[in-house]
Amino acid sequence: MNNKKIKIGVIGVGYLGKFHAQKYAAMDDVELVGVADVSKTLTRQVAASCNTTPFDDYMELLDLVDGVSIVVPTPYHHKVASTCLNRGVDVMLEKPMTVTLEEADDLIAIADAKNLILQVGHLERFNPAIVAMEEYLTSPLIIESQRVHKFNPRGADVDVVLDLMIHDIDIILNVVPSPLKTIQTIGAPIVTRETDVANAQLTFENGCTANVTVSRVAHDNVRSLRIFQPGSSITVNYATKEITVIERGEGLTEQGFPQETMKSFCFTDKDALQDELIDFVQNVRTRQTPLVSGRDGRQALAVALQIISQIKQHISSHQDLLGNRSV
Repeated sequence: MNNKKIKIGVIGVGYLGKFHAQKYAAMDDVELVGVADVSKTLTRQVAASCNTTPFDDYMELLDLVDGVSIVVPTPYHHKVASTCLNRGVDVMLEKPMTVTLEEADDLIAIADAKNLILQVGHLERFNPAIVAMEEYLTSPLIIESQRVHKFNPRGADVDVVLDLMIHDIDIILNVVPSPLKTIQTIGAPIVTRETDVANAQLTFENGCTANVTVSRVAHDNVRSLRIFQPGSSITVNYATKEITVIERGEGLTEQGFPQETMKSFCFTDKDALQDELIDFVQNVRTRQTPLVSGRDGRQALAVALQIISQIKQHISSHQDLLGNRSV
């Protein structure tokens, strides 16, 4: 496999899936064997634009490929991914990994038993600002994360925690080298029947605290991460791919305050999705463990589901209280 093109298929070519197909089609070391979707129209449109073969049934792809990107709605993740893994095909599975932890555990078990690649699509891990940030991490003490968007009907059929916050959960769990101790949450539906705005405070056993806010009903778009640690602070702008690091320097200023040094970097020429898919192709080729493995995806999902459960309990209790007051 080291000297030949890796054969890839894409299952699900809606909004995000078509970008997967386009990125693979542009890779010199990849043969995009075909694409499949329940929509025959989409399948043929994307296949034509990527100069590949349309498949009405993704099962027909599986004997022809080394790996697949699965970009279907989350309720179908387990069914499609387990089918692919059981057929011996490596899997790049979009986030959230599955609907339940039991489904996630099943996929991990199949991949382990068959020595297959199971990679989960937490795209922000490949954001170049996040990659650069890791060099400056020492002992994170306070983390502030904000991800707020203008309303977009796409994705509004799922809870904002699974739609947006799971990105931040994955980053924070990867940044803090300590088990999670407690979670405190609050959230509410604003314009949909699902939770549209949420806040979670994650406390870790080493004392680090992360405050995470997400909303999909904001008046503007903000995607930022701030990390405070002894001697330095790090600010990441996910959208502009910028990172600013402020570090305590030697000596004092004329006013008697500690000296500070500031570094800023911008990575506008980097493509996180492309880097993510290149990583998957390399993992298929070399059999290395993915940067975002099935276990990483499961870990983020577990925390997200706990947050969702707490928010639902809070909303239910609040509604009961209002009901009692109206009696």
